[in-house]
Amino acid sequence: MSSPLAVGAKAPDFTLVDQHGQQVTLSEHAAGRATMLVFYPFAFSGVCSGELVALRDRLGDFETDGSTLVTVSCDPVYALRALADRDGLFFPLLSDFWPHGEVTRCYGVLDERTGGPTRSSFLIDREGVIQWSVHNPSGIGRDLDRHAGELSRLV
Repeated sequence: MSSPLAVGAKAPDFTLVDQHGQQVTLSEHAAGRATMLVFYPFAFSGVCSGELVALRDRLGDFETDGSTLVTVSCDPVYALRALADRDGLFFPLLSDFWPHGEVTRCYGVLDERTGGPTRSSFLIDREGVIQWSVHNPSGIGRDLDRHAGELSRLV
């Protein structure tokens, strides 16, 4: 695994397919808003499912006039659709399945050993520059209070 992109770096733009099979381009989806970009290791794993449900329950902290939320895993679209349907997830669950991990690798968070992203988050400002990031061990969930606080200072 290479090193994660640093604060101050330009966030690579990308296009991936969401849980509905629609292409989502980061820069178009953000459309001048701050973006919380969340990479998670695997759909249907305990910690990841819990985090995604917690993000759903706090969506108002992340999806505002000035900000948006985007999540990425290396799971296939069909798994993401099943997860979204099961848990009522309506924000973008993007699949970096093929070419496997290409976007995740660009952000420096692909765990080559497991084939999935590390539990990493990047806060990207309106100009596409990374302003904050955090990288948690795979079994440790994110501190969503901290995530929301960091996002609120940019909005």
